[in-house]
Amino acid sequence: MIEQVAAEYWNHFLTGLSPLSPYYGKPYILERFGDNLQLADELGRLVVKGIKTGTSSALWSWEAEGALIPQPGLISIILNGKDQPICIIETTEVFICRFNAVDEEFARSEGEGDLSLAYWRRSHKTFFARVLPKIGKTFSEEMPLVCERFRVIYK
Repeated sequence: MIEQVAAEYWNHFLTGLSPLSPYYGKPYILERFGDNLQLADELGRLVVKGIKTGTSSALWSWEAEGALIPQPGLISIILNGKDQPICIIETTEVFICRFNAVDEEFARSEGEGDLSLAYWRRSHKTFFARVLPKIGKTFSEEMPLVCERFRVIYK
């Protein structure tokens, strides 16, 4: 069901483009930000508003899932907490960075709270302390993060 709704959303996006657009034939993934439905709604709204243009995740999570880390050009249909498409984003930059090396500018790009580095550190420490035990890891200031920047290409 989710895949069908997402495919319809993707096709609606394509209808507004030139037939020569590089997005035709390009694969996409479905993605929800956060680890719960409320957070997916909250972060999704920030993306749609253009406030959230970056995201970070634990490299350890990617490794535990055996997944390749995102690359520039990745297309994601963002879902809200009800698994409804709310926008399409394209990854523009990906880099690995230690938690304690995230700077004010990247923290601001995540669009959360008061946009400060202090807020980012508090909220992400809480997030990682909650999700990392599921893969047998614990939060560390030195932990590697996958940091992504993206742009909304459709909403």
